This record gives sequence, C-alpha cells and structure tokens, in this order.
Amino acid sequence: MNLLLRQSRLQRAACVCFVLAGLSTLCLAGKEFVRPVAQPAKSYPAHDSHDADKVTVAIDPYDKADKRQIFSVDWLERGYLPVFVIVTNDGDEPISLPNMKAQFVTSTRTKLLPATTDDLYRRLSNPQKATIPSPLPLPGKKIKGAVSKKALDEIDSTRFSARAVEPHSTQSGFLFFDVSDVSSPLRGANFFLMGIQNAKGDELIYFEIPVDNYLSGGQ
Repeated sequence: MNLLLRQSRLQRAACVCFVLAGLSTLCLAGKEFVRPVAQPAKSYPAHDSHDADKVTVAIDPYDKADKRQIFSVDWLERGYLPVFVIVTNDGDEPISLPNMKAQFVTSTRTKLLPATTDDLYRRLSNPQKATIPSPLPLPGKKIKGAVSKKALDEIDSTRFSARAVEPHSTQSGFLFFDVSDVSSPLRGANFFLMGIQNAKGDELIYFEIPVDNYLSGGQ
C-alpha cells in the first residue's frame, strides 16, 4: 500500500514538472524583441556632443546579462557585443546618415567594424568561433547552431538602419562588434562615428566616445 502511495506521489510530481517545463518553453517561444526606447543622446553617460552642429551621439553597450535578455539570442555568448547607438539632432535642419561609419577601438588599438547581416547569420549557423576570452559575465550554456526565423527577423529589426535624423529628433539602433578574439573589450576602448553629414552635404567632425564613461556611469 505504501509502495502504491509513493508511486502515485512520484507520478504527480512528474506531471507537475512536465507542466512547468511546458509553460517555460511556451514563455520563451512567445518572447518578442522590443527595441529599447531611445532617450536624448546627452542623457547617456557615454556620449559626445558637437554643440556647434547641435548633434550628439551616444552608446549603450549591452554587456550585462539583464540587458542582453531583450534578445532571443544571447549575442555576447555568440561572440558579438551589441552596442545601442543613439543619434540626436537638436538642430533645425535634418542630418544625413547613409555614409555613416562606426568603429570600435579596443585598449590594445584593435579596430573592430560593425558586423554585417551576413556575418551575424553565419555566426548563428556556425558558432564554433564564439569562445570569448573575456571576463564579461557569460553563462556556461552549450551553444547550438540552429537558426530560427525569429532570430533572423530580430537581426533585421534591431540593427541601426536610419538614413537621416530629422530636426529635434533621435534615431537609434544596434551595431554588433565581433569580440570573440578580444580580451576585456570594454575597458579603455573608444567608439568612433564618422560620415554624418549636415543638410548642405558637409561632413561633420567625427564623434569619439570613451567606453569608460559607460563603465563609470559618467562619473
């Protein structure tokens, strides 16, 4: 009798675990990417303002585990550092971005360019290179190579794609930098943004943002 009772309790416990696991899977499957709402660039600790041009550029690296959760893919685990880029135009004329070029320069002067969409697709389907020699907080999960449609759609929707910034407005989006071969990519690094043009077609002086400003919270 006691044996039957124990078996019944074990079966009930197994059912509960199965239901909870199913609910967890459904929650993960239903997760949708929501782009962060960009604030004016001057409100971010890591920013560079060109007062004469009335343009400010800011960055917000998504290196912390809680911030990375907005993505369905843990990009840092895959070897890419997502950097949220914010461009605010406080002037009375639009500024043009088609020729914009970004560069992430590490403390060892390693120059990193933003990943292309194809780069990100390849890393998702072939993640062997995603071993990061970095003290950044990385969960010890096994990486799988399957690429979901949700992940592909997320790449298209999250990347910085604005072609212009209208007067008194802000544009934003993510750039992804391959840090799989970089140790401690944030400390002592600098972010550069070049190629922004004013309404006359003149190129603005490049923006330089010390990443240490982000790490220190602007203090």
